[in-house]
Amino acid sequence: MSQKWASVKEESEAFEAEIKEIEAWWQTDRQKHIKRPYTAKSIAALRNIGMKIDYPSSAMGRKLWKIMREHSDKGTYELTFGTTEPLIAKEMAKSMQTIYVSGALCGLSQAAWPGADHADYPADLVPSVVKRIFNTQLWHDQRQTQMRMRYNEHDRQSLECLDYFLPIIADGDMGFGTLTGCMKMVRSFVDAGVAMIHIDDLALGLKRFTNGEGRTIVPTSEYLARSTTARMTFDVLGVDTMLLCRCDSDHAEFITSVIDPRDHGYVLGATREVEAFGEAVEKAKVEGKDYLSVKAEWKGRAGVMTFDEAMKSVASEEQYLEYVSGVAGQVVPLQRRRVMAREALGKDVFFDWELPRLPLGQYMWQWSTKAVIDRAVLAAPLGDVTWNKQDMRDFHTEVRKVYPDRLFAFGFTGAYDFIKAGYTQEEVETFPQDIAKMGVVWQVQPIWATQGLSLHAKQFAEKFKKEGIAGHMRDVAAPSIAGMATDKYGKPTARGDHLADAFFDVVAGVDIAEVVQ
Repeated sequence: MSQKWASVKEESEAFEAEIKEIEAWWQTDRQKHIKRPYTAKSIAALRNIGMKIDYPSSAMGRKLWKIMREHSDKGTYELTFGTTEPLIAKEMAKSMQTIYVSGALCGLSQAAWPGADHADYPADLVPSVVKRIFNTQLWHDQRQTQMRMRYNEHDRQSLECLDYFLPIIADGDMGFGTLTGCMKMVRSFVDAGVAMIHIDDLALGLKRFTNGEGRTIVPTSEYLARSTTARMTFDVLGVDTMLLCRCDSDHAEFITSVIDPRDHGYVLGATREVEAFGEAVEKAKVEGKDYLSVKAEWKGRAGVMTFDEAMKSVASEEQYLEYVSGVAGQVVPLQRRRVMAREALGKDVFFDWELPRLPLGQYMWQWSTKAVIDRAVLAAPLGDVTWNKQDMRDFHTEVRKVYPDRLFAFGFTGAYDFIKAGYTQEEVETFPQDIAKMGVVWQVQPIWATQGLSLHAKQFAEKFKKEGIAGHMRDVAAPSIAGMATDKYGKPTARGDHLADAFFDVVAGVDIAEVVQ
């Protein structure tokens, strides 16, 4: 039986060297802004010491970091869109700096059983799409290099010379459950060559947007555990892969648990003694009443509000100010809030957050910009970039008060109507530039394919049916051929026919030969 170490002393020396290497790495420009809740020693103990793997994901992470820092310094931005299709990703290299892989798109176009954005597809689905796109980048770079090396320096000046290695940013959704499940998903992304992933604070299995209700989020502690798990996994693998901290608690209506005191100020409770909401829902089913109407009626009847609002509703201005002075800016559990309210009022405030719980167990939640800011600030030290929200002025200002040099990302949606939201046409035109000045260096239309690609396919199908191959030749083939790089036989170089020939030549011992124009 072979031994890994010749002696225990040698093992200890290797372990100490690993710790020092990690500590030095954490002080590099790429890593020094990250604050970890664990030590280099604990990470070293989780590594395969003596087996170093150089993941392409790390190089792509460093490349993306450089792109974002340069945009931040210049007040500029990268604007990109989402795709799951390698052929589209290949074309993006001509205009974009990055590629986005959306979980929603993967669920619609790549899952064996497609569906809406419920994050209910296999945990390795999005990493597998990233892998296909990254492999495509490798292949296009390979066939471009082989083609270019067949020409002299003068002729190469007129040939395609694209950087196909656009950093890929991918959707890690909610980390897919348990800590170990999240860790395995993150490893899959690193293996696939991703440059950055984002993980949010939504509740697994409760992602639904079609019944008129808002999101369900997890406690702050669970969200931070997900983010910590991603950072820990990057550290164990020794990669500079980036982490985008995304808080989806804006417009959240429910939370799965009240275990974390940091969430208590936003949890809603009944301020009147009524039947439990779950009982009202069951009764409404029997009577055939509309669920959303029943919920609205019950909330009004129960006097649903936060504890602070409940206190304010029964206190004098002086009493409330006394109470607020002890709560503001502090993490105060509900039990302590009750005591403070009793001391100020001389009596208890009726507040029951169990009565409003949903049939599936969630507590009702009062979202606000401050609630999102609270989470964003707590998660920021673990990540590299913060996902901005639509109402971003206050959000951006408050986060940058704590982290002045923070980088931000922003996702546009196809359904958001800027004009109806109060923007002028001129403001829409300059919106990407305006938010770039606030540090929003990466901007994305995540699910372009559900509108753009579908629209183009629909228009082509209608025209193809009407005009046949003649229309295709005129509107598709001719423009495509005119702008396409070809080899000496007129074949598109993007098809890589010459690369296959090169493989045969190398195996046969035939050296690369210069193309004579």
